[in-house]
Amino acid sequence: MASLAERIGDAVNAPRLLVLTDPVRTPDPYVLASRLPAGSALVYRHFGVADRYETAGGLAQLCHERGAYLLVSSDLELADRIGADGVHWPERFYAQAAQARARSYTSWFTAAAHSAPALQKAAALGMDAALLSPIFASNSPSAGSAIGALRARLLIRQSALPVYLLGGIRDETMRRITNSGAAGFAMVEAFNETV
Repeated sequence: MASLAERIGDAVNAPRLLVLTDPVRTPDPYVLASRLPAGSALVYRHFGVADRYETAGGLAQLCHERGAYLLVSSDLELADRIGADGVHWPERFYAQAAQARARSYTSWFTAAAHSAPALQKAAALGMDAALLSPIFASNSPSAGSAIGALRARLLIRQSALPVYLLGGIRDETMRRITNSGAAGFAMVEAFNETV
């Protein structure tokens, strides 16, 4: 999957593969981090757990030792404290993302987007990239209707931001969107199935 991710779209100076943690579907973020290929990124979605500083610090060290990047979800203070490479912002946190962007231009900011208006808003807020989802049917409990490969291609062409494709991304679905113009792929549980 990492090699497929390397072949997609236009060249960008950013990871081609993003792997997101999830407390249910990927309960051990250290296992994910220990399997990351160099040049990829882990997005630690902590959901406010009490040990997030300790966990994020350990993940930052592990990712950086492997030549990978670490982003934390919706928390610029946490990212700064543990030396993360950036912050990922869910759509519901766009207001906080805008405030954080005004305070920090050194972090790489990604934003979740589920529609064309969300992609436009993420660009207007100064985000560096967007994770568009769900592209295909997904096991995520919060996933809505699948966007589909054709619509995803259109949204990528219309976007002012580099776009990562998330949702139902697996070996067989990646092949359907390899030449879509996306900046890369993002996934949760499918990464575990291939390593």
